[in-house]
Amino acid sequence: MTASDRAALHLLISGRVQGVWFRGSMQAEARRLGLTGWARNLADGRVEALVEGLPAELVAIRDWTAQGPPGARVDSVEAQDRPASGLEGFEVR
Repeated sequence: MTASDRAALHLLISGRVQGVWFRGSMQAEARRLGLTGWARNLADGRVEALVEGLPAELVAIRDWTAQGPPGARVDSVEAQDRPASGLEGFEVR
């Protein structure tokens, strides 16, 4: 994989997504898929994330966020394509 193969996806996940281990579960799933990036809680109750990797894995993490971990209730996922910026690791913020 070269840097030019990578893309990024900015996600805003709404619903009952805080206090249900959403970010930690997302970190585990992103690592399993070989993605890099970060996830954080927002004051309005949503989770925001930026993930980078191959397009197929970005589709997989987007699909995963539509369900989330057990205990979560996802009402919507807003996704925007972004250019990759070379993020390393996956951080829960």
